[in-house]
Amino acid sequence: MTASAAEAIAIAGNPNSGKTTAFNRYTGARQHVGNYPGITVEKKDGTAHLDGKSVTLIDLPGTYSITAYSLEEVVARRVLAEDRPGAVIDVVNAGVLDRNLYLTVQMLELGSPLVLLLNMMDEVEKSGTKINVGRLEELTGIKCFSAVARKGNGLDDALRAAVALAAEKKGRDKPLEISYGTDLDLALQKMTPVAEEAKLLTEHYPARWVALKFLEGDKEIVAKAKAAGPEASRKLQEITDEVTKHLRVTLNTYPEAVIADYRYGWISSIMRNGVLEQAEDVYERTAASDKVDSVLTHRFVGPLILLAVLYLMYYITIEVGNYPLGWTETFFEWLSGAAGSLISSEGLRSLVTDGAIAGVGGVLGFVPLIMIMFFLISILEDSGYMARVAYMMDRVFRIFGLHGASIMPFIIGGGIAGGCAVPGVMAARTLRSPRERLATILTVPFMVCGAKIPVFLLFVNIFFEKNQALYMFMFTLLGWVAALLIARLLRSTLVRGPATPFVMELPPYRFPIMTGVLLHTWERTWQYIKKAGTVILGISILLWAAMTYPGLPEDQHEALHAEREAIEANSAGLPQEQVDGKINAVDNHEAELALNNSYAGRMGRLVEPITRGAGFNWQTNIALIGGVAAKEVVISTLGTAYALGSVDPDDAEKSSLADRIRGDPTWTEANAMALLFFTLLYSPCFVTLLIIKQETGKWRWLAFSLFFDLALALAVATAVNQTLIRVL
Repeated sequence: MTASAAEAIAIAGNPNSGKTTAFNRYTGARQHVGNYPGITVEKKDGTAHLDGKSVTLIDLPGTYSITAYSLEEVVARRVLAEDRPGAVIDVVNAGVLDRNLYLTVQMLELGSPLVLLLNMMDEVEKSGTKINVGRLEELTGIKCFSAVARKGNGLDDALRAAVALAAEKKGRDKPLEISYGTDLDLALQKMTPVAEEAKLLTEHYPARWVALKFLEGDKEIVAKAKAAGPEASRKLQEITDEVTKHLRVTLNTYPEAVIADYRYGWISSIMRNGVLEQAEDVYERTAASDKVDSVLTHRFVGPLILLAVLYLMYYITIEVGNYPLGWTETFFEWLSGAAGSLISSEGLRSLVTDGAIAGVGGVLGFVPLIMIMFFLISILEDSGYMARVAYMMDRVFRIFGLHGASIMPFIIGGGIAGGCAVPGVMAARTLRSPRERLATILTVPFMVCGAKIPVFLLFVNIFFEKNQALYMFMFTLLGWVAALLIARLLRSTLVRGPATPFVMELPPYRFPIMTGVLLHTWERTWQYIKKAGTVILGISILLWAAMTYPGLPEDQHEALHAEREAIEANSAGLPQEQVDGKINAVDNHEAELALNNSYAGRMGRLVEPITRGAGFNWQTNIALIGGVAAKEVVISTLGTAYALGSVDPDDAEKSSLADRIRGDPTWTEANAMALLFFTLLYSPCFVTLLIIKQETGKWRWLAFSLFFDLALALAVATAVNQTLIRVL
C-alpha cells in the first residue's frame, strides 16, 4: 500500500447514484483521466480542496457490486483491496436506498472504512418519504450524511468525515460479518482458518472474505488463490463443492443465491428498524412513473418514439452544427492561405497546407458536430431516458445476440449522425459478457460516424438532391441494420456463447444539470480530438507524400513546359482569360499525370480490376484507400485526384469537386449509390482499428475488422452497382 493510496479518498457507488456528479463537484477541472494499467477501464483521479488542504480523490467505476462479473467490478475491487485508499465515500441514491446498500454491505465485508453519502435527498423529501439518518448510522456503525450532489449540499461534511476516518483507520477497518444461514456459516467456520493458516491472499483480503468468494464461485479470486496456495485452495474447494451439493439437493439452490438473499435480508432488517418511513402517496408517484415508462418502453410504441428521438437529434446536430461547421472550415481555409503565403518553398508549402492543415482540418472541422451530438446524448443520459432505451432495445438486440447495453456504443459510434467509432468502441467496456462485448466492438464501425457524413453529403447532394434528408436518415438506419445482422452472424459462428441476463437500475426521471452535461460533453469531445486529430496529422502527411512522389519523369515535365511556352508564343491577339484558361488546362493535366504516376496513383490503378464491378475508377480507389486512414480523407483525396481539371480541362468554369464529379461521365447514380454503401460498410479508420486491438487485446480482431469489412463492402457495392445498372 503506497502512502499516496493510503491518503486518498475513493468515491464509490452504483450507476445513476450521482457518484460522478459528486466527484465533479469535488474536483472541478482538477481531474486526470486515463486507463488502469493493463485494463481498458477509465481511471479518474482529481484533487479537492477542503479547509485549506488538498485531498486526492479516486473515482471508482460505477458498479452494483464488487463481485467480479465485469471489468468495472474487477477494477473497483482491486482498488479497494489492493491499493487500499484511506477511506471510501459511498454515494447512494437515497430514493432506492435498499438496493444501493447492497454494494455498501460488500465493501463493509471487505473491511473498507466507509462514509455513506445519501444523495438526492431533495427528491426523497419531495416524495414524502423520510429517512432517519441517525438511526441508519446507529444500525450500520458508519457515518451517514444527507446530500444533494448536484447542488453541492452535504459534500464537504462527508469529505471531512472521510479524511478523519482515513487518518484513523489507514485504509483498513474491521470487516462486517453477517450470518448466511446454518449451512454456509458452518462452511465458513471450516474455511476461514484454512485461509488464515495458509495466509491465502490475506495481505489484501480478510480470510473469511476469501472463503466467501470460493462459495460465490468468484473466478478471479479462486484463480489467484490456486496460484498462491494450491493445497489450501484444494481444501476450500472441497468444502465449497460439498455445501453446494447439499444446497442443491435440500433447497434446490446454490451458495451465491443464498449469500445474496441474506445480504438483502440484512439490509431489509435495517430499513424496517426505524430507518425508512414511506409516504402514503409514494406508490401513486411510482405508478405515475410506471405509466410514463409503459409508453416510452412499450414493445411497439417505444421503438417508434426512439426513432423519432434519433431523427430529431440527427436533425438538430446537422442543422445547428452547420453554423459552427462553416466557421471552422473558414478558419482552416484562412490558416492554409496564411501558411501558404509565408512559406516560399513549394514542397514545404504543399506539405504544410495540403498535408498537415488539410488533413487535421478535415477532422477537427467536425468537432462542432461531435460536441452537439455528445451534448444531446448527455442530456438524454442524465434525464434517465437512455437507461429506458437500453432496457427497451434489449428485446431487439437479444434476437441478434447482443445486449441492451450495446445500444450506447452504437449511438456514440454514429447511431446518431455525427458520432465517432473510437469512443463508441471504447464504450463497449460496460458490457459484462466478453462475447457480447466483442460482437459489439466489431459492429460499432458500421454506424454512420461523423467522418462518413461528408462523403454522404457530397454524393447525396450531387445525385439525390430532391430527397437529401431522407437518404441521409436511410443510411443511418442501414448502419443499424448492417450492425445487427453482422452481430447475429458473429454470435452464430466466431463469437458463440450464452446471452447475459439484462439487469439494470432504471433511474428516476430528472432534469439534467447543465454543469454535468457540459463537463461530459467536453470530456468526450476532447477524447475525440486527442485520439483522432493527433494520429491523423501523421497519416495525412504520409498520404500527401504518397500522392506527390515520385513526380513526373523529366521528359514529360519538359514537354509540358514546352506546351505552355507554345501557348504564350501564340497568344497574340487572344483575350488574356482564354490564354490563362489554356495554361490552366496544361497545369491541371500535369497534376493529373503526376498523380497518376505517384505511388498512390499506381496503387489505385493496381486495384482497379477488383473494383471495376462496383463502378470505381482509379481516382476513386485512391480516395477509398486513403479512407482507411480516416473517412474524411475520402473527400480531400478525391479533390486532389481530380486535380481541378482532370475530367474536362477545356471547361474552366467547373471548379468545385461536386461540379467535377457531375461532369465526369464515368459517374452515375448506380456507382454513386455503390460508393455510399461501400463507405458505410468498409474497414474502420486507422485509429478505430488500433482501438479495436487495444480493447480486445488481439491483433486478429484488428485484421478481421480490416479485411472482413472490406470484403463485405466490396461485395455489397458490386451487387448494388450491377443491380442499379440493370434497373436504371
